[in-house]
Amino acid sequence: MTSPWVPQSALGDLLDQVAEGLGTPVPPPLRAALQAVPRHLFLPPVLWLRDEAGGYEPCRRDDDPDRWWRAAYQDVPLVTQFTELSDGAAVPSSSASMPSMVVRMLEDLDMQTGQRVLEIGTGTGFHAALLCHLLGAGNVTSLDIDPELIRQAQRALKASGQQPEVVCADGADGWRPNAPYDRIIATCSVRTVPRAWLEQLSPGGLLVTPWDTAWCNFGTLVARRHEDGTVEGALAPYGSFMLMRAQQVDVELRRDLLRDDQTPERSVTHLSPWSVAGNDLDAQMHIGLRVPGVWHAWDTDVPEAHTRLWLADDRATSWAAVDYDGRRTSEFAVAQYGPRRLWDEVARVHEEFVSAGRPGVERQRLRICPEGTRTRHDVGLA
Repeated sequence: MTSPWVPQSALGDLLDQVAEGLGTPVPPPLRAALQAVPRHLFLPPVLWLRDEAGGYEPCRRDDDPDRWWRAAYQDVPLVTQFTELSDGAAVPSSSASMPSMVVRMLEDLDMQTGQRVLEIGTGTGFHAALLCHLLGAGNVTSLDIDPELIRQAQRALKASGQQPEVVCADGADGWRPNAPYDRIIATCSVRTVPRAWLEQLSPGGLLVTPWDTAWCNFGTLVARRHEDGTVEGALAPYGSFMLMRAQQVDVELRRDLLRDDQTPERSVTHLSPWSVAGNDLDAQMHIGLRVPGVWHAWDTDVPEAHTRLWLADDRATSWAAVDYDGRRTSEFAVAQYGPRRLWDEVARVHEEFVSAGRPGVERQRLRICPEGTRTRHDVGLA
């Protein structure tokens, strides 16, 4: 069956959607790149689209071409691959980024003719193709750790007429053979910048990478490298990407932290758990940057409370629970266990957030410093 959708008309619709999402017209160079690089060439024949229950369902191009083409040219992220976990569950492991997000990141990359760029996370290859159109294929190096994704991306890139150097490698190590780079861009998020990226980025070069904390996955770091090897910049208030595989942590609350023989310290708090783990991304990101390695999860299936906010640390040493009884919104029961008092840490940082005038994500500044074989990051406010 042939779809009635014509790529050119679909592309016009997509450009209009991207402009609406940006709140401004797409810059001419990026508009030309999007027109020259058809998105559908970089999508597999099966896409995984959101269903009404909040999960995913397959959309096969051969079975439902109209729906597949509409998805291909909508300003939405598209899951293109699932990976099965050890417990049998399947989770999204690769996706095609939202086109307006792609445009934002490429704008922030502030590219100039002749510059060399390293892309971390080839994925479908769409990003790499746009970079090739803007800079020339000879100036683009793209890495991905997944060999099957690399093979698919290479086929799509060849079909699009763009053939950058695409390498199957761990993006955390960068790619020294083509270094140094004027620009490094990541299509996965990080919790700390790998040392190799600092070493392979030219002085004055720009790094654009989505940022992740254990508490909140939001924001994109746009930072410039200084002569002393440090990288410094601010978070842009957009972006929520999958975490780089090398930085993922496998810790589960009930499997790794909770035991019957634990005696937690109990108290009460007047700070609502929704104030720190609700819909306020500014508050969440402020906490995530300043309470390292601590994550949270909501639970409505505990006998002791109507709703519980769990907190735990990535090292599986400490946990906390904040309970809402279903009636009072001015007082909440707290239980804390382990060497870290996680709720106390979060409450203190939230108080600092309020005292600072509730700074937006865009006021968060990071300074990345080389330290031995790793890096550390210092956090401040603009």
